[in-house]
Amino acid sequence: MWGEEELPPTWAELIRAQSGDLLLFVAFAALLLIGFRRRSLPIKIATLVASVLYLGLYKSQLISVVNVFGLLTWNLPILQYSLGWYLFATFTLVSTVLWGRLYCGRMCAFGALTQLIDQIVPRRWRYQIPLRIERRVNYIKYGILAATLGYFFATKDIAAFRYVEPFWMFTGRGTTPLWIAVGVLLVASVFVSNLYCRLLCPTGAFLGIVSNQIGRAHV
Repeated sequence: MWGEEELPPTWAELIRAQSGDLLLFVAFAALLLIGFRRRSLPIKIATLVASVLYLGLYKSQLISVVNVFGLLTWNLPILQYSLGWYLFATFTLVSTVLWGRLYCGRMCAFGALTQLIDQIVPRRWRYQIPLRIERRVNYIKYGILAATLGYFFATKDIAAFRYVEPFWMFTGRGTTPLWIAVGVLLVASVFVSNLYCRLLCPTGAFLGIVSNQIGRAHV
């Protein structure tokens, strides 16, 4: 009737409306955990393919440095309308604390893509970075994280993520120079396994810091 206020949706209605997203992620997480617990290579490959197709191409949903911006400024999605995202983010955080690089190794769609490349490319093509050098260059991603956070807090411009993360590629929206940069990065990943994930990813650096800090707090 005229003049009546529309009642906000109940939690049951909200959950029902988002049940498809929630069930899809639960199924994906179950596949991931089964493969992880069994140390099964075929299930791991299936998980990587599912990550690229589901989280990458279908959802375009990855944990990004943009989410780090949101967390540090407490500018997060509205809970009741983003249940799938919160389930995804909570699972990522908890699994990182419990099992380390589970998200980076099996969930991140870009990392999954480079690992699938590893399954196709002959091992003889790869260059193994000496451990003593990798330990030093491993700090590059922490420098990228610090620089990106510094730029964001100075300018409040979230667009910087495009220049430090290739995750936007799953949306198909990018400039020609950015697509060239992603192409170079993927070609480089043929010869240096997981190059971006291991040495350059600021989100991976942030998750590593969180995991280490929480781990120390429980020691």
